[in-house]
Amino acid sequence: MESMLNKLKSTVTKVTADMTSAVMGNPVTREFEVGRHIASGGPGMCWRIYNGTKKSTKQEVAVFVFDKKMVEKYQKFDKDQIIESLKRGVQQLTRLRHPRLLTVQHPLEESRDCLAFCTEPVFASLSNVLGQWDNLPSPVPTDIKDYKLYDVETKYGLLQISEGLSFLHSGVKMVHGNLCLENVILNKSGAWKIMGFDFSISSTNPSDAEPKYSCKEWEPNLPPLCLPNPEYLAPEYILSVSCDAASDMYSLGVVMHAVFNEGKPVFQVNKHDIFKSFSRQLDQLSRLSPTMLNKIPEEVREHVKMLLSVTPNVRPDADQMTKIPFFDDVGAVTLAYFDSLFQRDNLQKSQFYKNLPKVLPKLPKRVVVYRILPALTSEFVNPDMVPFVLPNVLLIAEECTKDEYVRLILPDLSPVFKQQEPVQILLIFLQKMDLLLTKTPPEDIKNSVLPMVYRALEAPSIQIQELCLNIIPTFANLIEYPSMKNALIPRIKSACLQTSSLAVRVNSLVCLGKILEYLDKWYVIDEILPFLQQIPSREPAVLMGVLGIYKCTFSHKKLGIPKEHLAAKSLPHLVSLSIDNNLNLNQFNSFMAVIKDMLTRMEAEHKTKLEQLHSMQEQQRSMNINTSQTNQSEETKRTPSPGNQVRGHFLDNEGRGDCPDEANMSLTLEEKQRLAKEQEQAAKLRNQPALAPQSIKPTTPTTQAKDLTSCLLNNMTSLGSLSLTSPPRPGLIQGSTISAYPSTTPMGSMASNGYNPTMGFQTGGQGMRPPAFQSARGFQTTLTLCSALSNVCGGFISFLT
Repeated sequence: MESMLNKLKSTVTKVTADMTSAVMGNPVTREFEVGRHIASGGPGMCWRIYNGTKKSTKQEVAVFVFDKKMVEKYQKFDKDQIIESLKRGVQQLTRLRHPRLLTVQHPLEESRDCLAFCTEPVFASLSNVLGQWDNLPSPVPTDIKDYKLYDVETKYGLLQISEGLSFLHSGVKMVHGNLCLENVILNKSGAWKIMGFDFSISSTNPSDAEPKYSCKEWEPNLPPLCLPNPEYLAPEYILSVSCDAASDMYSLGVVMHAVFNEGKPVFQVNKHDIFKSFSRQLDQLSRLSPTMLNKIPEEVREHVKMLLSVTPNVRPDADQMTKIPFFDDVGAVTLAYFDSLFQRDNLQKSQFYKNLPKVLPKLPKRVVVYRILPALTSEFVNPDMVPFVLPNVLLIAEECTKDEYVRLILPDLSPVFKQQEPVQILLIFLQKMDLLLTKTPPEDIKNSVLPMVYRALEAPSIQIQELCLNIIPTFANLIEYPSMKNALIPRIKSACLQTSSLAVRVNSLVCLGKILEYLDKWYVIDEILPFLQQIPSREPAVLMGVLGIYKCTFSHKKLGIPKEHLAAKSLPHLVSLSIDNNLNLNQFNSFMAVIKDMLTRMEAEHKTKLEQLHSMQEQQRSMNINTSQTNQSEETKRTPSPGNQVRGHFLDNEGRGDCPDEANMSLTLEEKQRLAKEQEQAAKLRNQPALAPQSIKPTTPTTQAKDLTSCLLNNMTSLGSLSLTSPPRPGLIQGSTISAYPSTTPMGSMASNGYNPTMGFQTGGQGMRPPAFQSARGFQTTLTLCSALSNVCGGFISFLT
């Protein structure tokens, strides 16, 4: 791939360098931009042809360049003769003006390195088209390499050459002197033009009826560029040094032979011994065999044979050749008529354009697009001719690709979109709207095509409005939704409300009904249906149009009308319309059928909704009952038993906190903070790894480990024995105050406060016995027991951590 790119780059660079070196400094480049090398032509194919544009107007041109390096091998005298011969040919062409001659747009300019002049845009020379590619860029352009002449192009091209010779012989009294394939140029539209007047001979007595021409003797020592092409020269030019108009007709016969024989002339001439070659050629021409002309069409074969006659007087003249039946082909006649349109009046043109659609399908596309289309679009400047020309242009557009349409047709068509007179222009465009919307780019549709439709809807002509409304549904699917919603629909509604024509109003409703499927459901409900209630007239056709829109919207799968809208707006409106006195029985029945369908659907939808709501309520009620029963069973299960209190205590410490009372309470910020900390602490405990037993190598203990549990049990046993064996401590004196030592009376005892339920409160003075107090030894035992409990708890906590 990279090598191909490099090769392409080097080729382009080389061609650009050659062109730059050849044209640089030539005065032609002051006014014209020179493009790429496209063809070659002229005597000996010495002229390189480039495309170009005029800097001031951007008009397209062809730039002919002769590089003086081509003649460096010759002596100075020969060089000068070649240059003078080429300059004489271009100067003669510049002076001559005729549709069949190549048009010069800028005269010859000379610089140190080249000769250059500008002409009308050119495609190639006839020699290039027929396979002679001398002095062409490498590789040969594909459009030239693959070019094939159609029969109609060949016929009309030869007719054009004959007309050009007729102009030279009759109008200018001049003999071309070197008519050959390289001196026939095909312009960009495909017309055949004559150039190469280097060896032209003017009449010595132009005022006389019989012109006389002085012919130069053949000089074989001159460079080839200083001599005409001998293969196309008449025998008398070489052998008898004489020429006249018949000599050009012989050249025309050889050209016709070459066109039908892949560019080969009748005879190959030995240029080193030209006199002997022509003598032999003269003998062969006198007894020309039919096999030499077998590739020439039969209807013109006899005329070509006459053109190749040895006797000049037998050859047909140019004017006679233009009238032979071979050129009466319908395609050739059509092309000829286009070339003479400037001579016709509007009536003749209109008749021709009316019949043209019958001829266009018979012509090749290339001929239609590049020959006929430019002639048609040039008539757009004449408003009276536009209705006759426009159908043909749109017919050609149907056969063009989208790119060809945008490049060749749309630029000339855009100004016509804005023309409102004559009214037939709008009618023609509306009838071809599907074509326009299919091939026109979106931006041009928005700026040119749709505004034309809008103008048609707002036109004062009722016929235009009706046609527009009838045609819009046929291309509605091609219109972008925003344009339809924001521009087209409002104008249709406006036309319906503001018109005084019943036909326009009915067609507006029918148009809306047909394009409903391209609209959004809610746009129809919010914009179209409310609009129906604004229509002031009550004619039966209008009422049926309204009913049609309701029915289409209601029954369409994508659209539909919600039951709320049916109940609140649609049904009341339809019911009020249904009893209008202008309706007949069938129309009334149509209204009632739609109303009944709406009621049936509304009833079914709402009934289904209510059934669903009832079912949901029943399900909710059953769920509430099941939930209450489940809550009761859970509360029963949650009633704590004495055996579960400790386990519940530990579960609460782990953060379960699922007490129903707490769940129903509104917690304060401090409580929420405390709860969050507890949950965080519980999460940390859950994430700690499980305790695993570890083997510890035993060491020799200095002292035996103390069994805390046994110690605790022993202390408790000791305490019990002390309380059983110790004698009661003598009470204090009656009436003394309560001791500072704690009482041994169990908690909750009724006697602890001196109250007797049967006797009431008693005082010491009435014989009440004060409670017994522990002795000093008992108090010491209690302290010992507390110390033991403390040791056990500490050990247990140490084991847990």
